[in-house]
Amino acid sequence: MKGPARIAAYSGFVFVALFVAALVMLRRSPHLDDPDGTFTAFYAHGGDTLLTAIGLYLVPLAGIAFLWHMVALRSMLDTLTPRPSGMAHGLNLLAGTVFVTMLFAGTAAIGAVAFSVARGGPGSIDPDTARALTAVGYGLVFVFAVRGAGMFVLTTTTLLRNGRVLSLPEAVVGWLLGAFLLISVTNNPAALLVLPLWVLLVGVALLLRHTPDPEPASPVPTPAVEHSKEPS
Repeated sequence: MKGPARIAAYSGFVFVALFVAALVMLRRSPHLDDPDGTFTAFYAHGGDTLLTAIGLYLVPLAGIAFLWHMVALRSMLDTLTPRPSGMAHGLNLLAGTVFVTMLFAGTAAIGAVAFSVARGGPGSIDPDTARALTAVGYGLVFVFAVRGAGMFVLTTTTLLRNGRVLSLPEAVVGWLLGAFLLISVTNNPAALLVLPLWVLLVGVALLLRHTPDPEPASPVPTPAVEHSKEPS
C-alpha cells in the first residue's frame, strides 16, 4: 500500500502549494468591502492585474492536483476496505467534485475583470460591475465550495479512520476541521486555509505511518469429495 499512499500524500502537497499560491495572488484584487475608488484605481492603473491573472491560471492546476489526491485516496481506501460505508464513499466523491467545480466558477468570477485588463481589455472598468462579479465569486467560493470541502473532509476522515489509516486523535481533528468548514459563515480568506491544513495533516500521516495492508480474504473451504469404494 505504499505506492497509493505516497501518491495521495505527494499530490496533496502539490495541491496545497498551488492553492495557497493562487490565494495569495488573487488576494491582491479589490475585496468585496472596498470602496468604489479602490476598484477604479486598481483596474485603471493596472494594479496587480497580471499577478491576479496568474493566480487565476494556478487555480485549475490546484484543482487537478486535488482530483489526483482524491482519486488516490479512494483507490487506497478501496483496497483497504473492500466494502466501505456506501454513504460516506458516495458523498466523498460528490463533495470533492462540488468543491472543485465551485472553486473554478468562483475564482473565475473574482478574477474575470483582472484577466480582461491583463489581456488588453478596457482600461476603464465600471466599479459596480467589478463588485458584482466579486460578490458572485465570493458566494460561489465561501458558500458553496467551502461547504463541499467540509463534507469532503468529514467523509474522507471517516473513511480513513475506518481503514485504520488515522488514529482517533487525528480523526477527531479532521472531524472538527470539517465541521468548521461546513458551518462557517465567514468570507475571510483565512478560512480557505483549513482544507490545505487538513490535506497536510493527512499527507504527513500517510508518509510517517505504515499504511495497514488489506485484510486477507478468508479461504474458501474445499468441499470434501467422498470416494466410492470399489467392490473387491
